[in-house]
Amino acid sequence: MKKNSIIYLTVIGLISLFSGCKKDMTNVVISDSVVAPTIVTMPNLTLTRPNAANTLTFVGTPVDPGFKASATYILEACAHGNAFADALTILSQVQDTSMKITVADLNGILLKKFPPDQVSSVDFRIRSVLVLDAGTGYTPMVYISPIKTADVTPYGLPRLDLIGSGKEQKIESAAGDGKYKGFVKLALANPFTLKDPDAGTIYGDNAGALKVNGTPIPVPTSTGSGWYQLSADTKALTYKEDPYMIGLVGTSTPNGWDVPDQKMDYDSKTGTWVITIDLVPGVFKFRRNDGWAWNMGQADSGVYGELKQGGVGNDIPLAAAGNYTIAFTILNDNAGTFTIKKN
Repeated sequence: MKKNSIIYLTVIGLISLFSGCKKDMTNVVISDSVVAPTIVTMPNLTLTRPNAANTLTFVGTPVDPGFKASATYILEACAHGNAFADALTILSQVQDTSMKITVADLNGILLKKFPPDQVSSVDFRIRSVLVLDAGTGYTPMVYISPIKTADVTPYGLPRLDLIGSGKEQKIESAAGDGKYKGFVKLALANPFTLKDPDAGTIYGDNAGALKVNGTPIPVPTSTGSGWYQLSADTKALTYKEDPYMIGLVGTSTPNGWDVPDQKMDYDSKTGTWVITIDLVPGVFKFRRNDGWAWNMGQADSGVYGELKQGGVGNDIPLAAAGNYTIAFTILNDNAGTFTIKKN
């Protein structure tokens, strides 16, 4: 793969709602033989660190139900022959003519299921969700492309191990350029250092900057114990601790719409935020750092489990009380998914 190459994989979206000449004379007829989306071409998925910033753009055809409708396209992957029983969501986009992802981001997603620096056989598909609102609520229709199988080789990531943080955890460098990032759980009582296991170098604090053999890095007292997105640059000798505490809020949760939210834990193996909690009938949403600047609720597709960022009136309904395990995946700043299981 050349450093500046861009691999095009375009999923052409349906971009207009059906309409008629007269408002009350609109008729929608779904074809007896709906044409499912397809993946037209697959890129070379031997991923390399020098190409981490390059963009991969996925190319396909749209679903054709016999009429024009809004659609969401979800690109999914699983181990070959696994029938998508435990699928990875690569991308989810609405009404877009292309599905783009950087090599680094795709590599990070694939590492959740596939070993680094080894060839794995991976099945890909596009799942399209059409939404028809005929005045009685959302009616989602799902159509799935034929499977495309490709050899995939993700690359392993350089890492810094947290020493003294109270649990085994690390941050990684997606591009191998000395810039590391990751979600870590920090405690006020556990300042920590960062160790490069390959070089044996230990980094600590020096008045807010990174220093070889510096003192343990303190956790910010203003935000306290919890989850952070930790960044470190071993070349510029800088670091940053940004609070990143994902929680549930809403009438289904113990505190309702009040803070504090019900905090979730990050599972680095699956890339999901997870919580087991007692809930009551009502509604809920996901948000970050007990605030509304960033929150996720029900997506416009109407499919339970598909999320969008922000908006009023997209609370997620919950019908029955019980103890639930919820896993929340952030796809990007504007989209996500979740699964919910009653225990």
